[in-house]
Amino acid sequence: MSLHLPAVSGIDGCIAAPPSKSFTHRALIAAACADGRSVISRPLHAEDAGVTVSALRQLGAEISLTDDGDYVVEGTGGAFHAPTGCTIDCHNSGTSMRLLLSLVLLADGPVCLTGSPRMQERPVAPLVDALNTVGGEVRYLKKAGYPPVCVDGVFRGGHLEIDASASSQFLSSALMAAPCGTEDTVITTPGEPASRTYLDITADVMAAFGVPVKRDGYRRFTVSPEGYSPADYTVEGDYSSASYFFAIAAVCTGTVEVTHLNPASCQGDRVFLRLLSEMGCRVTEGTNSVTVASDGDLKGIAVAMGDAPDVVLTLAAVAPFARGPTTITGVRNLKIKESNRLDAVVRIAALGGAETKLTDDTVTIIPGKLPGGGIIDPEDDHRTAMSAAVVALKRGDVGIMNPGCVHKSYPGFWDALREGGMI
Repeated sequence: MSLHLPAVSGIDGCIAAPPSKSFTHRALIAAACADGRSVISRPLHAEDAGVTVSALRQLGAEISLTDDGDYVVEGTGGAFHAPTGCTIDCHNSGTSMRLLLSLVLLADGPVCLTGSPRMQERPVAPLVDALNTVGGEVRYLKKAGYPPVCVDGVFRGGHLEIDASASSQFLSSALMAAPCGTEDTVITTPGEPASRTYLDITADVMAAFGVPVKRDGYRRFTVSPEGYSPADYTVEGDYSSASYFFAIAAVCTGTVEVTHLNPASCQGDRVFLRLLSEMGCRVTEGTNSVTVASDGDLKGIAVAMGDAPDVVLTLAAVAPFARGPTTITGVRNLKIKESNRLDAVVRIAALGGAETKLTDDTVTIIPGKLPGGGIIDPEDDHRTAMSAAVVALKRGDVGIMNPGCVHKSYPGFWDALREGGMI
């Protein structure tokens, strides 16, 4: 069954941004490591975050839900318990898999981490190799370099060199375990990490829970083993989820305001606002909201997106409706996301009537070369489905299979479109 959306124009909508997935994962982990009670307000309630909640409960953290939807977390002080035969299923949550890989070394016994068939195609070797130099005893249960893995040993701390060219989550994982080690942890990377701004999110959350991260740019990080402090923490709104609404305003014409957004956020996906401005939209930032207005007269741009991979698909949904080509560099690692998102870029652009030209790390989207329209299978990728919605609302001849896959990060996406007057 596929979802068909009618074409719209002249939008005038206001939508509350959902809580950030990245901040929610990290806040839950920091709270579970703290010695005492933390309250996480306005967390994201979605499949991915639920995987992390379930895993932390398996490891001994007490996590309850208030009537207001907040999480109350009784932390373990970094002393996690692994029941005999402990296996944590991360399903299709790459963030959970990678962040937990270091964390479970703080448990008192072995823990197996597994996941969906797609998860078993996503690499973890750079992190595993580093952890095995500082007390970890991590072994692969199937294919070398990929989940599932059995994690035993300890996180001692010391010096780790991690190749983060495929994912900054390898660095974030070790960083979040470091305060619970037995000695200072120094993490270096031989080259620039992918998606660097997610490291800013990691450091921001750690600081909120009492852990300062000393750093030299994105290449060297130092953390002392002083543990986390409990905190009352409010999760800010998610710019990547908001990007779809801004994109709809851009291509369908009209105005969309998204609230619950921090204008000073360290989220790399904020760059999408600058891109829309360069394409011809009017962007206005308030104290707690962002408004995008467009008359539909857009121009193609050239942009590097290595630090904001989660909005590449959103840009691919806008580019077919611009004058002239749009060239995006820094896309190599899209192949190892929840789906092959580089392939998804090609399919999203084709829905909008655009042709794509690919090289190893660059994609160019050329409008007006294909008829467009049709039905797309998101391949269980939430971002593909939400990006397809942008094209669908512009054209009116697009069907989206498995629309429920948005539950991974934004269960209320379709309801938000209705409430915002877009469908």
